[in-house]
Amino acid sequence: MNSTTDKIKGAADKVIGNVKQAAGKAVGNDKLQAEGVVQEQKGNVESLVGETKDTVKKAVYHD
Repeated sequence: MNSTTDKIKGAADKVIGNVKQAAGKAVGNDKLQAEGVVQEQKGNVESLVGETKDTVKKAVYHD
């Protein structure tokens, strides 16, 4: 995956995770809420991977 794809997937997972957390909280479903937390964190990691790829690319090709 390229860095843009990682960042987009990360952003999508963060949004979906937040929605799951809110839905789980609204209906009292602890499992759904926990799944939302995990998915949000997965999104954070994916976004960080994309940013890291950009940083490495800039360091290698622009210095």
